[in-house]
Amino acid sequence: MTRLLGIALVLVACGGASGPVLRTESPTPTRSPIPTRTPAPSPSVTVAPPASPSAPATPIVRPSGAIHYVAIGASDTVGVGSLDPHSGSWPSRVAALMPSDRTYRNLGVSGSLADQARREQLPTAVREQPTVVTVWLAVNDLNAQVPAAAYRASLGAIVDSLVRDTPARIFVGTVPDLRAVPAYASTDQRALLGLIQQYNNAIHDAAAKHGSRVVVVDLFTGSAELTTAMTVAADGFHPSDEGYVLIAQRFADVMRRSGVPLRAGP
Repeated sequence: MTRLLGIALVLVACGGASGPVLRTESPTPTRSPIPTRTPAPSPSVTVAPPASPSAPATPIVRPSGAIHYVAIGASDTVGVGSLDPHSGSWPSRVAALMPSDRTYRNLGVSGSLADQARREQLPTAVREQPTVVTVWLAVNDLNAQVPAAAYRASLGAIVDSLVRDTPARIFVGTVPDLRAVPAYASTDQRALLGLIQQYNNAIHDAAAKHGSRVVVVDLFTGSAELTTAMTVAADGFHPSDEGYVLIAQRFADVMRRSGVPLRAGP
């Protein structure tokens, strides 16, 4: 499990097609706590384009009892780093464990911040009327130095709307311990940990008021170890296919315990 989480921590650090731009360590004792800008978007690997915010949100009626899974997120949700992002992303791997009559929509957009996802991905998610939703958004905001309070407001708006406007069970991933990720080696490790803890508190706050409808997937606990050779893509930042297998397992374990019917598997 520790190895699994170690992998997940690299995977969650997925903002766009390229890794975060880091400042090299200067002669002064002060270092940048986190990368100073969000990785560039890679729309070419986006699985599903976002709907226009002005598009009418006419609900889609689905057969009673059928699972409709929608994934909201950034480049790790898209599958950047996989040899086949369409099938190799962690949400696609989770979807493959669901009953054969399930439907699945991946709304992930590389480089997305939480507030962008609120504007661009959320309207489509609501229109889809999913029964299961995963939300994994944080590292791009952290890299862009979005204050934790602003991040909490954006994520909270996404979760609140999904609870209010859909019948879905919602699973929200936390931020792993990014200090072990090579892309963050030149950052102020203490400051980075403090920011991660603030963001994870914001995630727990967004979920807590909704009871069992919203479940937090803890990707921080036990994530200190990292096996980079197998689980990180060639860019040194995004997950490899091996990494996506492990992150899918982490989400799937929590979803099974919450009653989502998933068969055993990676």
